[in-house]
Amino acid sequence: MEKEKPEEFYARLKEQLLENTAWPSNYLYKFIVPTDDEKINQINNIFNNTGAVIESKKSKKGTYTSISITVHLKDPDEVIAKYKEVSKVDGVISL
Repeated sequence: MEKEKPEEFYARLKEQLLENTAWPSNYLYKFIVPTDDEKINQINNIFNNTGAVIESKKSKKGTYTSISITVHLKDPDEVIAKYKEVSKVDGVISL
């Protein structure tokens, strides 16, 4: 299967968010990142001063950390902007 280009993914995501959500709204992000304080802090800093509720949980072996972030955003463009910022963190997986 051909890997989807990021622009296509974000365009489809924006369309879905506009159709299925009344804005402004709370949005739940879920990320998995290798357990590394620096990487976890990078993600936390992206959502700093946004009023986000951030929860993290290490995997059973402690190799990975899942991070759930609930934040109130004004529109799909804000959702996508945060995804793009987080995608710069090495090794992060967006769910």
